[in-house]
Amino acid sequence: MSNYRCVKKGLPLLLSLAVTAGLFSGCGLRFGFASDPDVPGNEEGKAVIDTSKDDFIYDDSLRGTKITMLNSKAEIQVALEEMGRVFGELSGVSLEVIPCGDDTPYTKVINMYNSGTPPTLAILDLTDIEALSSEKALELTNEEWVKECSEYVMDFDSKVYSFPLCIEGRGIIYNKKAIEDTLGETFDPDSLHSLDDFRALLERLTAAGMETPVSLSMENWSLAGHQLQYLYETYDGTSDGAAQVTSMLSDGSISLSDYDRFDQLLDLFDTLKEYNVARLDPLGADYDEMAIDLADGKTAFWFNGNWAWPNLKEAGADAGDEYGFLPYFMGSDENDYTNTKIQASPSKQVMIDKQYATEDQQAAAREFLNWIVYSNVGQQMLVDSCDIIPACRNNPNEPADPLSRDIYNKIHEGLTFNAAAIVPSDHWKVLGDAMQMYLAGRSSREELASSILQYWAEQKN
Repeated sequence: MSNYRCVKKGLPLLLSLAVTAGLFSGCGLRFGFASDPDVPGNEEGKAVIDTSKDDFIYDDSLRGTKITMLNSKAEIQVALEEMGRVFGELSGVSLEVIPCGDDTPYTKVINMYNSGTPPTLAILDLTDIEALSSEKALELTNEEWVKECSEYVMDFDSKVYSFPLCIEGRGIIYNKKAIEDTLGETFDPDSLHSLDDFRALLERLTAAGMETPVSLSMENWSLAGHQLQYLYETYDGTSDGAAQVTSMLSDGSISLSDYDRFDQLLDLFDTLKEYNVARLDPLGADYDEMAIDLADGKTAFWFNGNWAWPNLKEAGADAGDEYGFLPYFMGSDENDYTNTKIQASPSKQVMIDKQYATEDQQAAAREFLNWIVYSNVGQQMLVDSCDIIPACRNNPNEPADPLSRDIYNKIHEGLTFNAAAIVPSDHWKVLGDAMQMYLAGRSSREELASSILQYWAEQKN
């Protein structure tokens, strides 16, 4: 999940933004996915990397160069440190990976700039890249790797300032075995094409003895950073469309009463509330308990992203188990792409500093990114050590965990849509709190709509 609080070095990787997944969740919530700082570490089952077949050509003139990288994706801190060690042994370039600590990624990187010691590379959210791009980020438009991940690079004014580190997707996670054990029949996730189909399945599960089939996280970063994001990202399934919606909300040219996606989103959210395992105390739901309930088969569904796998693994799930994603069903139209496709976008971006880094440091940072994209070792470590979905199509390695593997397969089958809403840094907090009120039954649909409209009206320049 993308996370919004960054990890502290030496502490166990735990969850805060799991936006979230910490996403989003990583640190600092900016948009619907980030990675989760509360995820367990993965020292066990460490990937075995064969460096003997490394065919990457290193620049010997850069040996001895020292560079740093700020990491806002907490759950891969250990893996990135190992990547830095291996890259250093092969290239002669020293790479230190710096965790965010308690700050949001943007606050952390700005504080480092203000102190005159910014990182050479920084793993950040899209909102941060947009804010820093023209002033502090090195332009990367002409880098060779752009062609390998062209559909996932983000450009601002037709210029590229960051490398898409990974793809993260989200939707309704299902436990296939739990469903089949309850119903006594084979479950085909592709048989569901609408909210009506999903509700019918929930009703069958409850009738068969699974009283509350849904795990529903209550964290504000999850509610606003992951679920509410669909309000923007399903306008037309593109990032440009998401930007259009937020712009119209800001200038008042669109009303939620006239925007079908608002009611469609809440119709599904109300369904998740109705069948929530924590429905008697929805704001008392524990994130780790949600994972345990799904892994144990007490529930069959959990809205989340592929970043949630470490939590499920910690809860007892096995990489050989059949977990996957259902769409975030929006309405009853079976031809609506939201009812057949999963949202998957580049959640974390890497920028290179242009203000303080020397030419050798910038060249070493470029070499590291090229090493990730073009070396056998870098490609393998990105997927097998970091457990992430690569954005570059030339990477032949497939994710091992079932959630990332399902997203990976859906990407290659054309069953994903790439939309990422760039929203203000307080969006997850302000509207996440409003979503919590709605989840707890303390506000109406109209009051939630009012909170959303008020928030966006305040963003008008």
